[in-house]
Amino acid sequence: MSKTPAQRIKKHGSRADVPDTAPPPVINPLKQRATPGQPAQQPQSSAKMLIIAAVVAALFMFWYLHLMALSQMTQLSGGLTMPDSRVFGFDAAAIDQLRSAMDDAARGQLNWVHKTAGMLFPLLFGLAWALVIGVNTTRSWFRTVLWSLTGLFVVVRIIGNFAIDGLFAAAAPSDGAVAWASTLVVIGWVLFVLCLASAVLVLLPRRKKAQA
Repeated sequence: MSKTPAQRIKKHGSRADVPDTAPPPVINPLKQRATPGQPAQQPQSSAKMLIIAAVVAALFMFWYLHLMALSQMTQLSGGLTMPDSRVFGFDAAAIDQLRSAMDDAARGQLNWVHKTAGMLFPLLFGLAWALVIGVNTTRSWFRTVLWSLTGLFVVVRIIGNFAIDGLFAAAAPSDGAVAWASTLVVIGWVLFVLCLASAVLVLLPRRKKAQA
C-alpha cells in the first residue's frame, strides 16, 4: 500500500518525495492575452467607444428635437416659435398667441414631441456628459459638482416639458404657470451651455497634456 504524503514526510523528513497536489491555476477566459506582434486590448478603448457613441446619440437627439421637430412645429403655429426654443423665455401674451394659432391637433403634436424626443434628449445628454466627466475628471469633488450640474439639467428639461404642456392643456393658464414654464426653459438653456462649457474645461487640459 502506498504511503500518503503525510506518512512520507514523517518517515523521510524534508527528503520525502511529496507529489505536488496544488490545483492548477484558474485561467480567466474573458481576459485577452497579448500575442507576439499584437498588443493587448486596452480597457480605455472600450470606454472611449462608449463615450463617443453616447455623445453622438445626444447630439443627434438635440439636432432632431430643436432643428427638426420643434422647427417644423412652426408650420402648425403660423410661424410662431415653440416655447422650448425661446432661449430668453416668454410671457403670457406669447402663450396666448400660440394657443390661438394652434389647434388641438397641433397641441397634440407638441405633446407627442415632448414625450418622445423631448424626453430622450435630456436623458441621453445627461448620460453622455456623465460618462465624459467620470472618465476625464480625477478630482472627486469637481466630478461631483459637474455630475450635479448635468443631473440638474436633465431634471429641469423634463419638468419644463410638463410645464409647457400644462399651458396648452389648461383652459386659461395663469400668469404664475406661464412664468414658471418660462423660468424652466431659460434655466434649461443656461444649464445646457454650462454643461457644454464644463466638458470643454475637462477635455482641453487632457488634450494639451496628451500633445505635450
